[in-house]
Amino acid sequence: MNLHSDSTLHSAECVSASSVDFLTDVISGLSQQSKSLPCKYLYDQRGSQLFDQICELDEYYLTRTESAIMQDNSAEIAASIGSEAVVVELGSGSSTKTRILLDSLKEPLAYLPVDISEEHLLAAAEGLRIDYPDLRIEPVVADFTHSFQIPSRYTGCNVHAFFPGSTIGNLTEAEAIELLSGCAHLQKHATGSCSPGMLIGFDLVKDPKVLEAAYNDREGISAQFSLNLLTRMNRELDADFDVAAFKHVAEFNSVDSRIEIYIESLRDQCVSIADQEIEFQLGERILTEYSHKYTPESFVQLAAKAGFRLKQLWTDDRQYFAVADLVAE
Repeated sequence: MNLHSDSTLHSAECVSASSVDFLTDVISGLSQQSKSLPCKYLYDQRGSQLFDQICELDEYYLTRTESAIMQDNSAEIAASIGSEAVVVELGSGSSTKTRILLDSLKEPLAYLPVDISEEHLLAAAEGLRIDYPDLRIEPVVADFTHSFQIPSRYTGCNVHAFFPGSTIGNLTEAEAIELLSGCAHLQKHATGSCSPGMLIGFDLVKDPKVLEAAYNDREGISAQFSLNLLTRMNRELDADFDVAAFKHVAEFNSVDSRIEIYIESLRDQCVSIADQEIEFQLGERILTEYSHKYTPESFVQLAAKAGFRLKQLWTDDRQYFAVADLVAE
């Protein structure tokens, strides 16, 4: 999960996960005693569209709260990042919050959105080009949890990573440290006019009822998002999941301070994937996603393990969410 290169990010082919990788990960994950699948596979085109809908839901406070924090503190955030920034957004999705950032920055040099969902990424980038005709926009189709490359012409620029949406919470502590460490390595190779770093959003610990409602919305969009993964496996891996025989489950684990999201089997059943048979018992679950919740103190400690120190922190009045600007030490 290192982000290197000869100059900025360490290089690897900028391609989305292949069907071979997808099949390998699925068979491996579903063959374990405790079944699990990487959350990145939730985001095909349909999954990305559904997630955009989730972000608009009343219960899903995260997106609008983070957007409000960025809007209310845009001048301070822009000053902290500095002028002529090259913004590298990890897991850019629709790039909605990016517009708030780009509008506030002083003479940004370039915007490089990085996402695994190619069609969704390219469409979002094209929309940004219309609204920002003078800004260089170069989408990078890649899995940001693995090595990837950005153009070497940005060597020595004020390269600033942007990681909104509390996506860091989807990672285990070890994975989060590894990803942040790669970004810290990136910053140490950037020599801009200011101290470059990483602008990152993370969700805060709060009432479990508020947390669980955000992932179990009344309209059932979160359930559609989860179960779309089964539909994707049927389409791309020649699987025969009966989607109606599974349900979405999201619950807060107070011990590990995280929401855990599962797909649960509603009966004993056997599913064929490619040439392999996978058995499910009634009530057996597939873990698809974690969403860790932090206190400001616990997140600063996590960032420190990856070589970052806190430069500035912004939050909302209810202390629901936080946005931090980190600097590599």
